[in-house]
Amino acid sequence: MATLDQKSPNVLLQSLCCRITGKSEAEVAHQFQYAVRVIGSNYAPTIERDEFLVSEKIKKELLKQRREADAALFSELHRKLQTQSVLKHRWSVLYLLLSLSEDPRKPSSRVGNYGALFAQALPRDAHSTPFYCTRPQSLALSYGERSAGLSSTVGTSGISSLGVYTLNGPTPTPQSLLSGQPPPSASGAVQPLGSRLAWTLPVSCSSSSALNPPATRPPLAPPATSARVVHPRRDGEVSEATLVRDILYVFQGIDGKFIKMSSQDNCYKIDTKVVLCKSLRDTSSRLAELGWLHNKVRKYTDARSLDRAFGLVGQSFCAALHLELKEYYRLLSVLHSQLQVEDEQGVNVCTESSLTLRRLLVWMYDPKVRLKTLAALVDFCQGRKGGELASAVHSYGKTGDPQMRALVQHILSLVSHPILNFLYRWIYDGELEDTYHEFFVASDPNVKADRLWHDKYSLRKSMIPSFFTMDQALKVLLIGKSINFLHQVCHDRTPPGKITPASNSADTPKDAAELLSDLEGAFQEKIDVAYFDTSKYLLDVLNRNYLLLEHLQAMRRYLLLGQGDFIRHLMDLLKPELARPATTLYQHNLTGILETAVRATNAQFDNAEILKRLDVRLLEVSPGDTGWDVFSLDYHVDGPISTVFTRECMAHYLRAFNFLWRAKRMEYILTDIWKGQMCNAKLLKTMPELSGVLHQCHILASEMVHFIHQMQYYVTFEVLECSWDELWNKVQQAQDLDHIIAAHEVFLDTIISRCLLDSSSRSLLSQLRAIFDQIIEFQSAQDSLYRSALEELSLRLQYEERKRQREEEGQWGVTAEQEAEEKKRIHEFQETIPKMRSQLRILTHFYQSIVQQFLVLLMTSSDESLRFLSFRLDFNEHYRAKEPRLRASLGATRNRRLSNI
Repeated sequence: MATLDQKSPNVLLQSLCCRITGKSEAEVAHQFQYAVRVIGSNYAPTIERDEFLVSEKIKKELLKQRREADAALFSELHRKLQTQSVLKHRWSVLYLLLSLSEDPRKPSSRVGNYGALFAQALPRDAHSTPFYCTRPQSLALSYGERSAGLSSTVGTSGISSLGVYTLNGPTPTPQSLLSGQPPPSASGAVQPLGSRLAWTLPVSCSSSSALNPPATRPPLAPPATSARVVHPRRDGEVSEATLVRDILYVFQGIDGKFIKMSSQDNCYKIDTKVVLCKSLRDTSSRLAELGWLHNKVRKYTDARSLDRAFGLVGQSFCAALHLELKEYYRLLSVLHSQLQVEDEQGVNVCTESSLTLRRLLVWMYDPKVRLKTLAALVDFCQGRKGGELASAVHSYGKTGDPQMRALVQHILSLVSHPILNFLYRWIYDGELEDTYHEFFVASDPNVKADRLWHDKYSLRKSMIPSFFTMDQALKVLLIGKSINFLHQVCHDRTPPGKITPASNSADTPKDAAELLSDLEGAFQEKIDVAYFDTSKYLLDVLNRNYLLLEHLQAMRRYLLLGQGDFIRHLMDLLKPELARPATTLYQHNLTGILETAVRATNAQFDNAEILKRLDVRLLEVSPGDTGWDVFSLDYHVDGPISTVFTRECMAHYLRAFNFLWRAKRMEYILTDIWKGQMCNAKLLKTMPELSGVLHQCHILASEMVHFIHQMQYYVTFEVLECSWDELWNKVQQAQDLDHIIAAHEVFLDTIISRCLLDSSSRSLLSQLRAIFDQIIEFQSAQDSLYRSALEELSLRLQYEERKRQREEEGQWGVTAEQEAEEKKRIHEFQETIPKMRSQLRILTHFYQSIVQQFLVLLMTSSDESLRFLSFRLDFNEHYRAKEPRLRASLGATRNRRLSNI
């Protein structure tokens, strides 16, 4: 006889059952079956995991024992424990303490010994699938065999699992079922459906007498309160067993003998010619809805599974639906097996061991709810793919039903798995293999490298999953774009793994589910770490290898006239050249002058990389233009820095330079005018007839000098310096290249708008250019006046010199003819003075009228700095006294300021 060690685990377990109960092998078949289920299950307490309730029970027990001080101490210690994160399972600890505090001398409702346990009626496992008798030799006890052998009864995530749905496995058998009594319905706690069915589904025993339970054993199910009444069937009436068989086929979407799909009504219907009582007809119609729901889901999966354009996310969605249908089929296979056993044993429909429509209605309740959820999800996801499909699944999980929410979360973990794989490859390797355009980052292969940062990569907003925030999506886009920019534009060969350490990707749907459950924690941390590391490395490369900040400062010094000594010396050198017509200029001559100005000023100490990019540019020539109108400095940008200094930005720099160059030229002209007045003032004292004209010139020149100085102060300090300071602070604090680009664009937009170069300030700019033209015209008028005056002064001095020489020789100083000729010439000159005076009056009047219009436009501007500029330009209210509109505008402005205060 073989020893016990040589026996199989099944035989050993059966022997153990016999020894505990003291019965023969034939009498312990049901106990053996239950023991197998106990070994293969995971029991857990049926009470609700509520820490508050357990603590209240402990305090009540202490109060019953008249230990009020201990109850208060326990309450204080529990409060302190809640404020600390030392224990993760406080409920379990409290429940253990409560269990240990029970008096062992008191009678317990639990099973006292194993013999009593196995002698009781056997409850069913917490599943909706019936479990019929199996011989001990055919049962598998190892983990692999058990999972295979019990696959028809145990579901991990499918429809057969009717307890609370979890991702970790089926609902465990409640402890309350171990007492051998049905769960109390008056307690108010909702038992899992599988637990309820365990009391209503009897075991289908074989005809072997060895497996029949003894007569003395308690019944398997609770005794019925009343005997079931069997009504006689009418002639030709279909039996319930036939309907059950038809229903099982309908569950799979197959037409039965009496229940068929109606294409007209799009539902399963029982033939009206079939003789059937109303209750069975209604019950069958309710059950047939599962077939319609199954067909809806199956039709979607069959159509989409073959569609390659549906993408990886869509295929994952179909795979999730297939898994749910697989669990559903597993349940149907068990029901078919139960029906087959009944057919083999010849069981009557009316016995307690048979499958009936009412039992099917109860057993299929939860599968029907799950199929309804899947069908509604299929309808909601029609026409969606990629991230949009994941958003649809996620939004459908926002429900208060825990089972439905768990089902949708499980499907979401499968659907989001490809999206997370796309995301990790993008943020850690910069690779984008999105064949079916499912990811929310899009790539345009036709964009060249110089526009990679701006145009090649973009967000598909419709494909951003709803469980991602827009900030997370933008960071994801920026991370991968930075990696590709480093490789393709900066030609940096540093492996991405050295820029930011790669995190563990979502290798399985379970990993994806864990990650999705903590989107604001672990997932956000991964995105932030990759974002900061990649962006910091990119900015370091641009500043270290491509001198980004130095180029930015060069733009300020040269194109925005920040290098004062260089600009002044350059104007002095260019004055002879630029005074010529624009058509006579040659760029190489101007380039030589530029190099001379660089070598003669502090600009020579700049980086050679900066200076070699500085160049001269001649604008398009219009008829009548001089060199001043077409001259411009240029700065060549290429490579990675052209991402910041784009063509649009360089066009803004060119417009700003032309405006500032013209304003600087006005200052240069007024300086020459003032020099001429100071140098010629003493010389022309001998010509008193010019005193009025010269005084008029001094007054007009002073007005122009004041205007230009105020404009220069406004442009230089209030516009350029303030904007530059803001830009530099933002650049120093920038976390990524987009921040620098955005700050630079804001800087240029501010300069363009506040220097009157935008479209809304065209009228102001045209008035300002008219004022500049009047200054140039005044310079030519004054130069003409001084030429005439100095020429007349020279003739008078020559006449006096000849007169003195003749008198020294003893002759008459002048003859009558010479004196008459001199008087005639002086008279002709004096006749030109009123003409000069009138020309200056016209020039002054025209200049002042333009300034008045300019001030009125400034007062009506929405920019506060421009309104303050009008106050400085008319500080003594000279123009206000002449212009009524200006007085009205000033008054309205004061009222607005007072109302704001």
